[in-house]
Formats: sequence, structure tokens, C-alpha cells
Amino acid sequence: PWEKYNAVIIECILSGIMSVNGKKVLHMDQNPYYGGESASITPLEDLYKRFKLPGPPPASMGRGRDWNVDLIPKFLMANGQLVKMLLYTEVTRYLDFKVIEGSFVYKGGKIYKVPSTEAEALASSLMGLFEKRRFRKFLVYIANFDEKDTRTFEGIDPKKTTMRDVYKKFDLGQDVIDFTGHALALYRTDDYLDQPCCETINRIKLYSESLARYGKSPYLYPLYGLGELPQGFARLSAIYGGTYMLNKPIEEIIVQNGKVIGVKSEGEIARCKQLICDPSYVKDRVEKVGQVIRVICVLSHPIKNTNDANSCQIIIPQNQVNRKSDIYVCMISSAHNVAAQGKYIAIVMLCSFVVTKVQAEIFISRTYDATTHFETTCDDIKNIYKRMTGSEFDFEEMKRKKNDIYGED
Repeated sequence: PWEKYNAVIIECILSGIMSVNGKKVLHMDQNPYYGGESASITPLEDLYKRFKLPGPPPASMGRGRDWNVDLIPKFLMANGQLVKMLLYTEVTRYLDFKVIEGSFVYKGGKIYKVPSTEAEALASSLMGLFEKRRFRKFLVYIANFDEKDTRTFEGIDPKKTTMRDVYKKFDLGQDVIDFTGHALALYRTDDYLDQPCCETINRIKLYSESLARYGKSPYLYPLYGLGELPQGFARLSAIYGGTYMLNKPIEEIIVQNGKVIGVKSEGEIARCKQLICDPSYVKDRVEKVGQVIRVICVLSHPIKNTNDANSCQIIIPQNQVNRKSDIYVCMISSAHNVAAQGKYIAIVMLCSFVVTKVQAEIFISRTYDATTHFETTCDDIKNIYKRMTGSEFDFEEMKRKKNDIYGED
């Protein structure tokens, strides 16, 4: 178990976006590679060294260079914000993705496929016959819901009616509420139940729309691991004049009259008016209020009761294990070029880690939370963008304005 996570992918994405928008960007990283803790660890020997495991990996683990192990495993929602960012910036040209084969939920000691379509709901053994009919009506309502069209509300006020009351309207039982809130809307706690229902409805719509794109699950994962993402956005920044400096120790963030004016490294000062960084650079300006515990398991077989999936997500709702937040299991394998043939990487995640932000034109990204998707990460990117520029985040502003000068075109 370990707890230090740099949110460097957020900085890489923002440096790319700011460069496209005409900002002069200098990106400094104290690591000798792109991405910090969001990099993929390869070869396997490096993973052994990182966690101080004895000796070289056994021969049964295959070739070391076949492994690309992500310390921060997160999937992309196929119709989500990060995919939209990748498409608008055309960073997709540097990456290949594969769909995750299944999404599962834990209930009463067993693993079940998450139903999110009418057909899957009717076939699911998660619910009894009458519950299936009620859940089907609920999914039809969600599919037809449009917050701009009051005719689709059916007596529900999306800004006032709580999600608890929406569940009551459709007479859904506790088990169905559990997997809807945690495996479809992807909440980690039950706090959402007493909030206005609009966000939850939109989260379930995002899940269903993402699932509809590829069929097996709503999730995508890049071949060779998540380390490809920060590299893609770093390249975008460079194309638009951004400068990258790797292996650059940060000695001091210089603040005068309550505002940042520069960063000192190896005796030199790089001057700036605004600074984006992760919490590890400004420990005196953040407050630790929790932690993520992750356990990396290397398996020689797929996870039981997942139809021998080469990749999947399993969500264990808090109520099923008497916890205050959910447990997530991400499993990937050689299908995504992250492990040797016949090996599977399952990563278990618990709890969350967040920080408070202190202004001085220093914009501190959140550390990674315990979710296994990038929607909260993208929310943080949009939040920092708005605070830095004073403008709402606009995907149109991310569109590339010239061909890649190193060119595929």
C-alpha cells in the first residue's frame, strides 16, 4: 500500500490547452520522464525496484519489457470529457485505445455484470422479475430525460427533487439503488441521495451513452498504459511553442506581495505570472484530508465470474462491505500491452485523498482520487482553467490551429 500520487497528467493536459490558446508555457518536471506518478512503470525490473521487492522478477513473469504497470489506473469513459479533449486536440493521433471488456458489481458475496440497457436489465440475476420491470421504466425515463425540455421531467424538478425521491417514484429497492448510484452513476458514497437529481441523471446518461459506443463496457484504456496520455499532451504543448524541461529539481516557488513571480531551479529563476503544480511542490499550502490505498496484484488467471474477461472493472459498493466509501478493482492484461502473455494486473483502490487550495496565482491540482475514471480529473482541469483565465472552459478553444510540424499530415 502507498499513498503519494502526483497529478501530473492534469498539468500535462493544461500545458497543452494553454499552449493552444496562445499562452507562453514552461513545463518543469523533477522526474527524468513525462508524467510523474501518472507514468507507466516499465520494464518490470523497475517496478520491483520501486517497491523494494527482493531480487529480479522470476522467469515465470515473462519478459520485463512486456510490462507497463500504471500506478494510478483509471479508465476513460467512451463518451466522457477526456475523450472529448483528446478528439478536439487531435492527441488521439498519438494513442491507440481498446475497450475494457466488462463492468461488474459485487453483491452478497458474488460478482454480477452491471446492467445498463433494457435487454441486460431484463436478463440480469441482480433483480427479481417485478424489480426488473421497474428498473426498465427508470432506464427509459433516464434515456428520454432532457434538462432543457420540461416535457421529459414527468413531475420531477431536476434542480430540486432529490435522487432519493426519484428512486421512490420508480419504487426501486435498496440493491438496485446501490448498483445504480455506485456502478452506473459512479458515486463513491451515498451523499448524492439527498442532492438534486440532475447530476445523477446526467451521470447515468453518460454511462449509457459511453456503453452504446462500443458495447462491452463504457470504458476505454490506452495500449501500453496511461503513460501515453501525458506524453501526447506534452507533444501538443511543444507544437504550440511550449517548452519542456525534464529532470529539473524545483528548489523554491518565489512569492512576492502574495503572488507568485517565479520558480527557482539549480540557481536560476524562471519568471511567471501564474503557476500550476501538484500538491507535492507546495506542501505548506495544502491540507491532507485522507488517503488512497492501492494494492497491485499480479495474477496468472482472469478474475473469477467475469466471463474470463481480459480486462474489467469491479465496483464493491460501500453498503456491501460496511464501509464509508466504495472499493474499486481495475483489471488489465496483455490485451492492452501492459503485461506479459497470460498475466493479469488487478489493482484494488480504497478511500480518497483531496487537498484544499490556497490562492497566490498558484493553482494546485487535486491528487488522484479513488475513482477509476477521468471525469473528476477533467472537472479539476476545467476548474483550474476557469480560475486562471476567468472564462468558462470551451472545448472549441482546444481545437488545433495548425498541422503537426513534425507531421503525420
